[in-house]
Amino acid sequence: MTSFAAVQQAQDFLAANPDIELIELFILDANGVPRGKLLHREELLALYQSGRPLPSTMLGLSIQGEDVEDTGLVWEVGDIDCRAYPLAGSLVRLPWRQIPTAAVQVSMHPTEGMPATPADPRHLLQRVIEQLEADGYHPVMACELEFYLLDQKRDAHGRPQPALDGDGGRPRQTQVYGLRELEQIEPFLKDLYGACKAQGIPARTAISEYAPGQVEITLEHGPALAAMDQAVRYKRLVKGVAHAHGMQACFMAKPFDHLAGTGMHMHVSLADGQGDNLFASESPAGTPLLRQAVGGMLASLLDSLLLFCPNANSYRRFQANSYAPLAPTWGVDNRTVSLRVPGGPANTRHVEHRICGADANPYLAAAAILAGIHRGIRQALDPGAPVEGNGYAQATEHLPTQWSAAIQALEQSEWAHETFGADFLKVFLAVKRAEYRQFMGEVGEQDWRWYLSNA
Repeated sequence: MTSFAAVQQAQDFLAANPDIELIELFILDANGVPRGKLLHREELLALYQSGRPLPSTMLGLSIQGEDVEDTGLVWEVGDIDCRAYPLAGSLVRLPWRQIPTAAVQVSMHPTEGMPATPADPRHLLQRVIEQLEADGYHPVMACELEFYLLDQKRDAHGRPQPALDGDGGRPRQTQVYGLRELEQIEPFLKDLYGACKAQGIPARTAISEYAPGQVEITLEHGPALAAMDQAVRYKRLVKGVAHAHGMQACFMAKPFDHLAGTGMHMHVSLADGQGDNLFASESPAGTPLLRQAVGGMLASLLDSLLLFCPNANSYRRFQANSYAPLAPTWGVDNRTVSLRVPGGPANTRHVEHRICGADANPYLAAAAILAGIHRGIRQALDPGAPVEGNGYAQATEHLPTQWSAAIQALEQSEWAHETFGADFLKVFLAVKRAEYRQFMGEVGEQDWRWYLSNA
């Protein structure tokens, strides 16, 4: 069950932060966009005591922030108020804001939040986790989120461009793993790590990624739901800190045709009740349980693809020799496959799921990954032999590169309807179909910027 926060948390926070004037209340919609309200300090205790009514339409919006009537959350329910409550531990300061401001994440109440509750992405992930735990499996996850640091000003052609370096130059070279590139954005990194520390987000290794202005920072692994909570708040934090530095942090899957795409690699393992890794093995390929988990993820990949790659732009990332996924493949310590089992000590054995774009909703992506794992274990699925060498050259089948194919696959999947529920899929698919219709009328020059503002 959802762990809503006790009012004492708000009282303690207000006492420790007497300067806070505003509270940013937010909930994540199907597209992973945080939406909410800006409250005054005096309104915080009431939120913790009795929740906050939010319109049902808030969880059925398109990426453009427009109502989608087919979700069933608009006219037929009168845009009814649905009550949401704050999540435990989510009340934190936003150090980059000019007015002293805090943020608090809310989630729909199981009953008081109806009819919007089934559309709350966090509820879907929580339900999948509970099903795994009922069978004795405790999922452990972590996110690696890539992003571009862009200039808030467009180039002479009105297109996005990398943000200026500290020395005033514009990044033009890839320089993957370049240390100078990290040094050039040191003021941003300093504030980013400081904000992460203030919010309790375990940000770790930073690298210059495979394109000018592209950065990746890893998050520490932990219980799956908490790890995805951290990923959601981290993404919001990166955007806020970047904005304060005169930049735009872009999590769009493929903002530049000629440069690397932007992924969200998801690391996952299963623990027993004592916290011991059930994938741990001296064998680099892991335990039989790990192989079954991989088998399940591969078997459900097409059915789940829309949750991993939710937008038209997501599918531009699927290119050979790009370190992005191309086929339903797996391998050991191999970055040319979609599901990679990294090397390392036996107790760290896990799977790196490399399919998601950085534009995916972390809650929905994690739910689909874990549901696939559960399917593989229950059906004892065999993933076949791991790919050795160049997985791009050996691929015999490829992931769809058309958004419409992924929409259709999810819509027609019996497994997805049984696993994710008709109520959630009604909303999610209605949103995606509405976006697809609008997108098909706006392809061309506007194509690249369709998701830039919210990705």
